[in-house]
Amino acid sequence: MNSTLQKKIKMLPLDPGVYVMLNKDKQVIYVGKAKVLKNRVKQYFYSSVKTDKVMAMVSNIEDFYYIITKSEVDALSLENNLIKKYKPKYNILLKDDKTYPYIKVDLKRAFPYFEIVRRIKRDGAKYFGPFMGVSVKEILDLLNDCFYIRSCRIPLEKRREKRECLNYHIKKCTAPCTGRITEKEYGENLNKALDFLSGNDDEAEQILKDKMQKFAELGEFELAINVREKLKMLDKIKQKKITNLNRFINADIIAVATNGLYYSVNILITRNGRMLGAKNFSLDTLSADKSEVSAEFIRSYYHDGRELPDEIILYEECAETDLLEDFFKSEYKKSVSILVPKQGVRRQLCEMAYGNAEDYLNKTVSKIIHDRELTVNACEKLKNVLNLTKYPKRMECYDISNISGVDKVASMVVFTDGEKDAKEYRRFMIKTVEGANDFASLQETLERRLSKLGTIEEEKFPKPDLIIIDGGKGQLSSVKEIFDRKGVTDIDLISLAKREEEVYTVFSNQPIVIPHSDYALRLLQRIRDEAHRFAITYFRSRHLKRNLESMLDKIRGIGKVNKKTLLETFKTVDGIKEASIQELSAVNGIGEKRAKIIYDFFRSEDNNGIS
Repeated sequence: MNSTLQKKIKMLPLDPGVYVMLNKDKQVIYVGKAKVLKNRVKQYFYSSVKTDKVMAMVSNIEDFYYIITKSEVDALSLENNLIKKYKPKYNILLKDDKTYPYIKVDLKRAFPYFEIVRRIKRDGAKYFGPFMGVSVKEILDLLNDCFYIRSCRIPLEKRREKRECLNYHIKKCTAPCTGRITEKEYGENLNKALDFLSGNDDEAEQILKDKMQKFAELGEFELAINVREKLKMLDKIKQKKITNLNRFINADIIAVATNGLYYSVNILITRNGRMLGAKNFSLDTLSADKSEVSAEFIRSYYHDGRELPDEIILYEECAETDLLEDFFKSEYKKSVSILVPKQGVRRQLCEMAYGNAEDYLNKTVSKIIHDRELTVNACEKLKNVLNLTKYPKRMECYDISNISGVDKVASMVVFTDGEKDAKEYRRFMIKTVEGANDFASLQETLERRLSKLGTIEEEKFPKPDLIIIDGGKGQLSSVKEIFDRKGVTDIDLISLAKREEEVYTVFSNQPIVIPHSDYALRLLQRIRDEAHRFAITYFRSRHLKRNLESMLDKIRGIGKVNKKTLLETFKTVDGIKEASIQELSAVNGIGEKRAKIIYDFFRSEDNNGIS
C-alpha cells in the first residue's frame, strides 16, 4: 500500500457514507457503503483474513474517495445510484436467467388500457405480475373477452374517433373512442378486470363457461373451442394457488446457496396467494458471509425498478434487515417486512427455494467460470495482447450499413466488462455523406460521438475506454483523423478486419494476429458481429419504411397525413396489405372510400408481388 493511501485512511471520518475505490486508470472498481467510514475502509487494507476476491480487488486499488451522508439509509441510497452509474468491476453483478413480463395499467388515464411491459417504473401506474408459465397476450385477450377492456392506445383525453374499429364489431371492446360507453360504465368493467388480476377468478370463469355454452348451442364450434382453451389457461393459473397461504399475501421467497467460492440465489415469486414462478441468479461478489451476500443481493435486485412485495421471506438470517426495511420505506415509500419463518407454509416455501438455489449452483458453476473467461478475463487479455493503455471496461464498436449509398446508417454497440450492455446501444442516421462512402460515414459518426465528451451529455454517453471499428487499416486511419482533430488521446482505438480476423492498432501498420481459439479474439468477434447485426436491423427498418412510403405515394388519394397514420397503425408492408377494408377504414382519416382504394391497390395484378 502506498503512503498516499495510508495517509488518506488515517484521515477518514467516523461518519456514515459511501467510499469509491479507483484503479491506476482512475476507473471505479468498487463502491461500498459504511456506517463508520474509517472502520469499514480500514478492513480492506489491514484485516488479516481476506478472500481471494477481496485481495484481488485491494491489489488494484490505487486511490479512493468518500462521500459523507446524514445516515446509513442515505448511504445505501447513494451506493445504489453510484453502482448503477459506474457498474464497478468488483460489485455484485446479477446474472438473471430470464426477464418476465408484467401487465401495466395507468389508472390516471381516461378509459385505461392494459399493456405488457418488462420493467416496473415508479410512475404511479399499477402493475401485475411477473407472469411465468402462461402467455401474457392470452391473459390480455381473456380480459378483452370477459370485460371488454380496450386494447388500442388512442389518447381519448384529446380526441374522439368517427367510427368504431373491428374490435367493437367482434364484441371485444365497448368503443369508448366513439362514446358508446360512459367512463363510469367502463370503470365498472375495469374494476372487474383488476379484481381478476388480483386473484379472483370466479367471475371470469363463469363468463367464459356461459360463452362456451352459447357458442355450442348456436353451432359456432370453433368459437366454443377457442373459449375452452381460455378456460384451460384459467385452470392453469388457478392451480398455482398455494394451499394455506392467504390470497392477499404478496411475497418473494429468497434463498442463497454457495460452494464456498460461488453463490446462487433462487427467488420464488408469490402474488395474491399464487406461485407465479421462480428466478435464478448466479453471483460474483467480494463477500464471504451468506448473510451479507443476502443483504447485498436484496439491495441490488430491488434497486432497478423491480416490484417490491409486501414481504421478503428468507431461508436464513440476513445482515442489515432493519436498515433494508428503513431504506425501502424511505426510497420507495413502501413498507416491506423481511422475515425468516421457522415453520408453516412459509418455511416450506423457503426449503423449496433453497433446493432450487442448490440445484442451480451445481448446474451452473462451470458456466460461471466459462462466462468469466469470456468476459472479464478476456478484457484483461485484450489489454495485454494489444498493449492498451487501460483495462477496456467500456468498449464501443461501430459499423456502417447501406445499399449503394442509400439509407446509410451507423450502429454503436457497447460491451461493459465483456458483456452486452444493450441499454447503451445507439443508432446514427448518416446526414452529410453522399453515396456509398464508409470511410466518410465512419468519420461523421465518430465526429458526432466524440463531440459529446466533456459536455453535459457525457452523463448519457460515458467516455469509452476502447473504440473498435469494423474494418481494416483504412477504416482505422479515417477514424484516427477524427481523434487527432478532436485532440482525443485517452481512448484506445483498434479495428478488426473480417477476412483474416486481424487486429489493427494506431501504433503499427502491421496487424496483430490473435489465435482463433483465444477468448480475447472471441470477445472482439462478438462485439463486431453485434455491431453488424444492430446496423443491419436499423438499415432494414429504415429501408423498408422508405419503400413503403414510396409505394403509398402511388395510391390515389393518399396524402402525407394518411400515409403517416397508416404507417403508425400497421407498422409494416404486410400489415397494410393484409388489413381488411373494415380495419383500414377504422384508421383515423381513411374512411371506407380510401380503404377500398388501398385494399384494391395491393390486390391488383401489378402490385401483387409487393413485399
